[in-house]
Parts: sequence; structure tokens; C-alpha cells
Amino acid sequence: MSTSPYLELLAPAKTAAIGREAILHGADAVYIGGPAFGARDKAGNALRDIAELVSFAHRFRAKIFVTLNTILHDAELEAARQMVWDCYQAGVDALIVQDMGLLELDLPPIDLHASTQCDIRTPKKAKFLAQVGFSQLVLARELTVKEIAAVRKVVPEDTVLEHFIHGALCVAYSGQCNISHAQTGRSANRGDCSQACRLPYTLQDKQGRVVAYQKHLLSVKDNNQSENLRALIAAGVRSFKIEGRYKDAPYVKNITGYYRQLLDEILTEQPELHAASSGKTQLLFTPNPDKTFHRGATDYFTNGRKADIGAFDSPSFVGLPLGYVTKIGDDWFEIDTAETMANGDGLNYTHQRVVRGIRANRAEKVGKCWRVWSNDPLNTLVGLRVGLEINRNSDHAWELLLTRKSSERRIGVSAHFAEIPDGFALTLTDEDGYRASAQWTGDQQPAQQPDTAVEQLRQQLDRFGTSEFSLRGDLTVDWSQPYHIPSSALNKLRRDALTALEAVRAAAYTRVPRKAEVQPPPTYPEVNLSFLANVYNTAARDFYAQHGVKLIESAFESHKTKGEVSLMVTRHCIRFSLSLCPKQAKGVQGVQGTVRADPMTLVSGKDELRLEFDCRACEMHVIGTIRPNILKSPSPSVVPLTFHPNKGGKGKSSKQVEH
Repeated sequence: MSTSPYLELLAPAKTAAIGREAILHGADAVYIGGPAFGARDKAGNALRDIAELVSFAHRFRAKIFVTLNTILHDAELEAARQMVWDCYQAGVDALIVQDMGLLELDLPPIDLHASTQCDIRTPKKAKFLAQVGFSQLVLARELTVKEIAAVRKVVPEDTVLEHFIHGALCVAYSGQCNISHAQTGRSANRGDCSQACRLPYTLQDKQGRVVAYQKHLLSVKDNNQSENLRALIAAGVRSFKIEGRYKDAPYVKNITGYYRQLLDEILTEQPELHAASSGKTQLLFTPNPDKTFHRGATDYFTNGRKADIGAFDSPSFVGLPLGYVTKIGDDWFEIDTAETMANGDGLNYTHQRVVRGIRANRAEKVGKCWRVWSNDPLNTLVGLRVGLEINRNSDHAWELLLTRKSSERRIGVSAHFAEIPDGFALTLTDEDGYRASAQWTGDQQPAQQPDTAVEQLRQQLDRFGTSEFSLRGDLTVDWSQPYHIPSSALNKLRRDALTALEAVRAAAYTRVPRKAEVQPPPTYPEVNLSFLANVYNTAARDFYAQHGVKLIESAFESHKTKGEVSLMVTRHCIRFSLSLCPKQAKGVQGVQGTVRADPMTLVSGKDELRLEFDCRACEMHVIGTIRPNILKSPSPSVVPLTFHPNKGGKGKSSKQVEH
């Protein structure tokens, strides 16, 4: 019940079961997809499962946010409105949304968060969204610490700034990529990205000369802000978000536990801050972010532009260096490594710029080395040789550990045990200040061993079993003399007091209501909106018109945009990463003035994408056209069906059929 500023660790959940694990491993809040309309269309969940997760989370004062962050067709608005009401009735704390059309609907007073898909990268945009009723803003991943601080200065004090601190990065500003829809008809803004950014491309200059051959030039490393948490806090970030609604439970356990420990260190250093939820997490393993999938680590633009943010060689997970091949037999090879290996380990090596995987069918210690029998015949492992470096991207023993119970989370309570006229009373007070009591009526018999009576009382009262509580505070005893209390009486007192405390906490829990829009309605920072504003329904069009926008183009998915357009806007600059930026050449003798930011071309098969460089904004635009077969097909309109709130799985299966 503290009113001091809080820090929120926000974890992803593909399923409600993973959401429970996130909370047990230290998350203050969890974001999860509902039955439909989430930006990860294969990570939907039935509302009955979400309701159960909500009930579990609220025990720890943790929150549940549901993602409703796709753009909506007119025919989907009513189904989306119904889903919002069902989420509210299920106890969901907030919705993460992109489509401004939702704000024009008859919604319950549920808290609204502006998704990163809203492309929040300027103070003016952030201020506007805060003024129209968003309490939490998910900032663009590309912002520097200085730019985050500038946003903090202009938004209301009660507006929470949320920022991604770990996981996969979209190379484009979120919401500013239409490559997937242009090439496949699958819309990233509709939750169905084909991830064209992870493909290999050949880069050609203006004259058609090859600059880079078959490199993953639009693929960037994964986000890791573990070294920047204090700077982000100083800049005004209060919600720290982990990416990964497609990730499995071991990833969520590991990464959530890792950042829980880091944030707890900061909370100890800065007592003016507190955690956004209750309880302390005890991990039964040592977190290590390098043990789970990543494409290398980058802090992206947090501390300014860097040249090494790309994962150009491979978009796959190569893991950690394990050792070197020392000997090769007929059906085995040996690795010199100080690590312990296990049957089932996943290994890999790089040969001719290609990452090649090996599954260790069997691994045995032989002297100082480990002998490995691969699942594949050795003659198929091209490039395997003595002296080759081997990485491990799947530590079977470590991953097996995370399939078991790997954490405990308990809310600390103090206890007051008192003598009453006809028995005894037990009062529990938890770390949040909530209090509940229970009484037992019976004979008061003097203790036969008075010197140990209080300690025996503590041992009996400290048996909280599988509940979320533990006796961490003081046990005070108020009696006229030491008594002997039957174990059955103490057990009943403890159970009854815990039940009463749980009821008090549940009754006291209140959700943050939706913020009201300021009056008079604020004016949107821009007068004209291009297709990149992703306006896909009449309600969104009405919203922007009411806030001063004069010209509103339809979203790319409407198929009204013709010819070459900017299919992607990104802060990542291939020229800079390849040391071909004119700004890098400044001051270099014999080079200055000879390097120009001429357009370049990315080639993948028959697809060509032109790169144009806006050096003033320090941004790159990927230019292309929508394929004729997609342009000729009907735009993704939707036939509204009966809404089944308890049907999980893919959003489209539960709400709509595209045609």
C-alpha cells in the first residue's frame, strides 16, 4: 500500500500457465494475448484461462495486461468491443492497444496502455496519448536515454513510461513496417508478420555492384538493457518490459528471474522506490540470459548509435563458446572443454559463414575432454575438423532444471499471538499492511517447558505450506504466562487467520480505472496522416478528425496505396553498420566529401527493395511495392461471427474469417 514511486517488471506469457511462472519468478505484471486481436496471432488465450491467471496474480498485487494491439477492420469493431467488456469482467487490469478507433467505442472503465505499435518516439506524440486517456506508454525501442528523459518532462506525472529491456527487436519502428503484407499479404499490424527482416539479402550500390553478399542485413541482435537499468530509471522509465509472447516457459523463468534480481539490487540501493507487487522471489537456480535463445546482445540506441547492432551472419541462436575439437574418430569427435556436457546437448559451429547444428546423441567424459556421438553421421558434418570452435546453444541439463519447480514467491507476514479470556487469538499483518485475525476457544494449560514455549509456538505458526505467505516479520506473544497449546489448535488458528487475510487482500484490491481525456480535446501533433498512421476503420478516422487531423490516408492493408512507398522506416542504417555513412567519413583524409548516401538495393530472390537514407533524421527507408497478386486480391475484410470468449488459439479462429 506504499505511495512511493514503483518499478514494474513486466513479463510476457504465451499461455496462462507461463504467466503463473512469470509471477512466481518475480514479475510485477504479465502481458498476455486474449482470444483475438493481439499482435502475436498464434499466442491467443481463452478468457476463462486469463481469469484464473488474474486471480492468481492479484494475490501478489501483480497485474495482468491483455494485448489488443492490432489495427481493426470496421467489421471487427463490435467483436473487439465485446472482448474488451469480457476482459474487464474477467478482472483484467489493462489493455494494450494500438487502434485509436477503440477509444470511440462504448467501453468499460478499463485502464488503457498505448502499445509500442503506436510508434511513440516524440514528446509531442507521447503527450497527446497521455492526454486522450492512456495511463501507460510503451516507448519506441529506438529511443536514447536523453530522448526518454525528454518524453518524461512533457507527460503528466501519473503517466507510466514503459520500455523494452530484453528480447527480440523489430528492425523497424514498431507499426512502421509493411514489407510482410507487401510480399505475402500477411500484415504485421494484424499480428501475422512473415519476418522478412530475418532473410538473407545481397546489397548492391547505385551502380549494381555487390557490397555485401547474402547477409541478414535487416536482422538485428537481441535487446539487453541489463547494464542500463539505472540510467533508464533516472530518465523516467518505471515499467521494464521483457519481449517474448512466443517464448516457452524456460525462457520466461530465466529472463524474468534475471531481471528480478537486478531490479531488487536497485531497490535496495534506492529505498525511495519500491516494487510494484508484493512478495519476495527465491530462485532455485542461477539465471543466465546467455543460456536461452538470443541473436547476440545489443543495447540498441540507448546510449547512442552503434555500428555493431546487426546480426548479419545468422538470425539463429549460436549459444556460448564450449571448446575446440581435439580429435575425430569414425563416429565420434572430442571437445576440449571445462564445461560439463550431457546427452541431448545442442551444439553448432560455423563453416563458410553458415551455422551448422549438431545434436549430441551421447556425451561421455574421456580424460580432460568430452567425446560426442552425433545424431548425424560425421561424414555429413561439412567442415568439422580438429581445432574448430564448437558452441553450445542447448544445455540439456540446465534446460531440464527449468522444467521443474525453479522458484518460490512468498509474502512476508508478522504475527501477534495473544491470550484472550477463553482461549487464544492470532493476528497476521502482511508486508502491505493488511491485517486479519482468528480465535480459538479452549482450555489454557500452563506449558510444561516454559523456556521453549515461544520457540515451539513460532515453529508451529511458521508452517504456511503451499500458501503465498511466510513468517518473515516478528512474532510477538502477549500472555500472562507460557502456555501449552495443542498443535491442532495452532493449525486451526493459522489456517483461519490465513483465510481471513486472503479475503481482506482480495476485497481491498482495486483496479486502476481508465483515465479521462483532458478537455477541451487535445490537438494531434500532425495535420495530415499518411498510410503509416495505420487507420483501418471509420472509428479511428473519426478519432483523428475530432483531434484536428485534416487529411487521413487509409492503412496499407486497405490496398489504396499505389506505386512505390516506404514499406519500412527504421533507425538502423545499413550504411552506418558497414562503415559507409558520410558522417563517418567526415574528417578522414582523402575520404571526406567522396562518400555520399546514394540509394542502395537489397535483393532476395526476385524481390528488390530500394534503400533511401534520410541523413537529417538519421533514418533508413526501405522502398518497394505491393505484389500485384496481393494488390488484386480483396483487402483483408472481415465477416463478423459470434464471439466465443472462452475459445482460445488463433484470434481469427475465434472471431473472424478473412476472405
